[in-house]
Amino acid sequence: MTSDRSHAQVREARGEEGYLALADGKVFKGRCFGALREASNPVEGEAVFNTSMYGYQEILTDPSYAGQIMCFTYPHIGNVGCNEEDVESSRIYTEGLVVRAAHKVPSNFRATVSLSQYLGRSGIMGLEGIDTREIVSHLRDNGSQMAVMAGGEGVKPEELVNRAKSLGSMEGKDYVKAVACKQVYTWDSLTWTLAQGHSRKLSQEQLVARPHVVAVDCGIKTNILRLLIDVGFRVTVVPAGTGSKEILALRPDGLFLSNGPGDPATLGYVVKPVQELLGKVPMFGICLGHQILGQALGGKTYKLKFGHRGGNHPVRDETTGKVEITVQNHGFAVHREGLSKDVFVSHINLNDSTVEGLESKKLKLFSVQYHPEASPGPHDSRYLFQRFFDLVTGTGSAGQGA
Repeated sequence: MTSDRSHAQVREARGEEGYLALADGKVFKGRCFGALREASNPVEGEAVFNTSMYGYQEILTDPSYAGQIMCFTYPHIGNVGCNEEDVESSRIYTEGLVVRAAHKVPSNFRATVSLSQYLGRSGIMGLEGIDTREIVSHLRDNGSQMAVMAGGEGVKPEELVNRAKSLGSMEGKDYVKAVACKQVYTWDSLTWTLAQGHSRKLSQEQLVARPHVVAVDCGIKTNILRLLIDVGFRVTVVPAGTGSKEILALRPDGLFLSNGPGDPATLGYVVKPVQELLGKVPMFGICLGHQILGQALGGKTYKLKFGHRGGNHPVRDETTGKVEITVQNHGFAVHREGLSKDVFVSHINLNDSTVEGLESKKLKLFSVQYHPEASPGPHDSRYLFQRFFDLVTGTGSAGQGA
């Protein structure tokens, strides 16, 4: 499902001319950095933009970005370099990167490599020297779309456009199977701290008495797992598509539904087990997990024109009226129509009124479309992990809704 990143097929980029070609025929010219992907092995994915001013390494390693070429609106990317701690998974999942200017010499005491080196060793190509404002304006007006990126000798932009057109749309694409874990595993690490310089691990003796959460991995981020441990859970991670009987056999006190990439409408094999467990175990879903839960509750999903990606999206809690600044990363949303009468739409996006949260007191569940675990932030919504703990242990509720 994702592009071929074999190191045998790529070499280090040295400022060669490169192109980003969109399916609608628009072409942008820049300079290559990171790894060079030539016309014979181009980068393929959906061109999207992110308005975050920070956290580029966390974004690059977020499995939710599988199948996408990322354009940052912030002009200077790479200032603080990259390190081994600020990652959300074991590797880069973003297919390609487009920036206005990529800093070659990082300025931060924690940096171990530059952004260009970090991309290069992972076989990921970047393009710089492009007016990213023009890209963002084009995607905002014409919608996110499939794109192809390549550089070096022999690149013909018109051929890249034709290839981009042949890729279809993100609709109907299941990337979860490519990013989810293949086997069950347990998580035992607390949040990473600068003072310690590492994530402290808990022993089995420390974990065994804790309430047990089973996390369904659709592309789960590391910081989600850390925060589940932080609030007091014991966590077992299972692959997306694990059956309801197999989940119940693990004797969960709570079920967590993770973030992930692709079209949620393709995930019937994940929705079905969740539907079978409604009312049997408390649930909490984030991003794709919210969309999976929405479908299990009778709703449907649809594709947004250009999605929500960035760290400054205002969301209103419909129970309290409080507005939170949230981190978002999604190209699909849940329709309000069709949802079960047991469900309350708990949060609304103040930019476009899309559904940002669901709750059901009766079924003991809630979900949010945004990312309360966001690292490095903002942290307005991090309390939701404690709310889940309270719901599971019986010291709280899903909210004031249905």
